[in-house]
Amino acid sequence: MALAIEDYALIGDCETAALVGKNGSIDWLCWPDFSSPACFAALIGTDQNGRWLLAPKDSCKRITRRYREHTLILETRFETASGTLLVTDFMPLRETHSDIVRIAKCLAGKVTVQMELCVRFDYGRTIPWTGARERNAWAAAAGTGVAYLRTQQPIRTKNEIASAEFKLTQGEYRSFVLTHARAQESPPRRINVRKALQQTERFWSEWCGLNTYEGEWREAVERSLITLKALTYRPTGGIVAAPTTSLPERIGGDRNWDYRYCWLRDAAFTLETLLSVGYHDEARAWQDWLLQAVGSNARDLQIMYGMRGERHLPELELPWLQGYRKSQPVRMGNDASEQLQLDVYGEISDAIISMKRAGIRLDQRIFRLQRDLMEYVASIWHLPASGLWEQRNQKKHYIYSKAMAWLTLHHGVEITNEKKSKEWKVASERLHRQICRRGFNRKLGSFVQAFDANVLDASVLLLPISGFLPFNDERVKSTMDVIQKKLSKDGFIYRLSPNSRKGRESAFIACSFWMVQNLSGAGRWGDAERLFEKLISLRNDVGLLSEEYDPDHGRFMGNFPQALSHIALINAARMLTAH
Repeated sequence: MALAIEDYALIGDCETAALVGKNGSIDWLCWPDFSSPACFAALIGTDQNGRWLLAPKDSCKRITRRYREHTLILETRFETASGTLLVTDFMPLRETHSDIVRIAKCLAGKVTVQMELCVRFDYGRTIPWTGARERNAWAAAAGTGVAYLRTQQPIRTKNEIASAEFKLTQGEYRSFVLTHARAQESPPRRINVRKALQQTERFWSEWCGLNTYEGEWREAVERSLITLKALTYRPTGGIVAAPTTSLPERIGGDRNWDYRYCWLRDAAFTLETLLSVGYHDEARAWQDWLLQAVGSNARDLQIMYGMRGERHLPELELPWLQGYRKSQPVRMGNDASEQLQLDVYGEISDAIISMKRAGIRLDQRIFRLQRDLMEYVASIWHLPASGLWEQRNQKKHYIYSKAMAWLTLHHGVEITNEKKSKEWKVASERLHRQICRRGFNRKLGSFVQAFDANVLDASVLLLPISGFLPFNDERVKSTMDVIQKKLSKDGFIYRLSPNSRKGRESAFIACSFWMVQNLSGAGRWGDAERLFEKLISLRNDVGLLSEEYDPDHGRFMGNFPQALSHIALINAARMLTAH
């Protein structure tokens, strides 16, 4: 059975990522990129669906781990009765091929080490042909890919699984390099492990050196920034929401979605966050990705795309996988890509304005795209649409979506000619009045989910954050109080009221950080800081957050690590630091 979600750590090369368990097993890897079929799928299946174990054979008295300072290089320390083993895991920034490097080193005493590599292509379904293809190398091949394992350690093969058992004494080490290649090409060149480690450490350290954040909680902010960078697809600038699929919102539930794509909303939030702490190269790359993905017709805009700008993300179920803790179905692709969500237009417009204000040189096509988006929003803002939480077959006049449509028009006033500026100003003011009139439920004392509704929705915490209303507006403060009373448990905020038929999902971590910002904006700095401290204490031992947290059982839920959670952490820290 897969470990608890919080027992995993992330390694990656800014083109794909792997999850490494505390037990020394890599249980998730999509190769060669984020949205490729997984070749290690034990996370949402069983060990027979692919994994890579490197750990002491004997039981451990203690396991601790950390990232090397300012990097994504993971170090796991296993303490046994006979000795101590350090396993170092990382993925070098690739040149031509993607590599995973694992180094097992004995720090004290002596340790018997076990290595077991089970490669299973196509999300754990396809058993490859295996065996030696060159000296000191083992290979697994099926379909379109080959995985090469290079090591000085002799390898045994049984049932198409590579294994080794060896003893190390203090100071001794073994290195293992797993490299992905296409089926038709020659074996890729071997890398120099020591040089690759030095270069990887230098890359991350130099990138972290660009961070201009100087406030309290710097370590938590930096780790979140590294995570966001790791979720950025380096060749195009696309930013994935998470590197995993189908980690459930609650155990046994069916809201198990594929997050390995680029949501425009999440990417825009990520961009604005990175800009706020000095990262301009990512903004330029995202601008290029956006133009390439969307094309010249703003009316064809989708809420999400593939990393390279792919538009078609058909949703399929993978019935041969049992799911995380038997939570089914397991899915690849995401049909939410076909939804109309009004909020995404405002988020893109806001990101473009942020780039402009930060002094980023904007492609002239960006201005045309933004004008076209505004024209389109002006013609559709009155329509019901899908909401931020992507509930299916539930089109409504969602308040947050309408507020983002307002923001699109509001920004239009800033960038366009005088005639259009007047038109959009009139339209935006009309929409603003309608949202305030039909979106605030006086009986509840709160903004609600949709026009004339009585359902609470934590997405309205974004209204003051987006600038729709000031934080000290009495309706905003009342909404904050009602959500704290009705949609929270122990300070953790749920997105929606519980569904009596399906039960309550877990608390949404980003919503809880949005509450920190609302408390800060209302001048309740003590309450805001106490909640923030509580939230960052949720991070696992290496500083990562998932999409959701189950306060009833004290565990992470949802896809992991989640970009939106780390974005919200950074923004809450920035707001508290500004006090």
